[in-house]
Amino acid sequence: MTTTENLIDDGRHDFDFLAGTWKVEHRKLAAMADPECDEWVEFEGVQWMRQTLGVLGNVDNLTVEKMPDGSSFEGMSLRLFNPETGEWSIWWASTRAPGRLDPPVVGRWEGTHGVFRCQDTIDGKPIEVRYDWDVFDADSAQWEQSFSFDGGQSWVRNWRMSFSRLSRAVGAGA
Repeated sequence: MTTTENLIDDGRHDFDFLAGTWKVEHRKLAAMADPECDEWVEFEGVQWMRQTLGVLGNVDNLTVEKMPDGSSFEGMSLRLFNPETGEWSIWWASTRAPGRLDPPVVGRWEGTHGVFRCQDTIDGKPIEVRYDWDVFDADSAQWEQSFSFDGGQSWVRNWRMSFSRLSRAVGAGA
């Protein structure tokens, strides 16, 4: 999703919009690994993103002070752009799964919508993972995660994050 004029238009600037600090409203299935789950939980967090590697990469940090069960967690994404393929790879890690770096979802943007996918396992079961990004304007965006338990024939949305910009600066309270 390139938003800046006169830049290399191969996809490397697609995540430029996310630089800064954001309020994030979460809506997540209580049991994401259960395709039959229909119980949703809601909570808020703060995320910052900074670019690195000459905009060929970026890192973000998400902090949730209070989950519905009273716990807290921290997560981070690493995104790297491959100029040869025009694709982004996105890795996720969090305090909910210490020591684990999830397999990268890989994909690209078409206009203001990006789709990124990978194969993974949850509770020993193979699944497909899909991230959908939508940018609405300079100060609001949305990310959704979906799992497919049937090889991509159907998808179960299990987590939505709605982003509202707090600052163009990086870091909480910026």
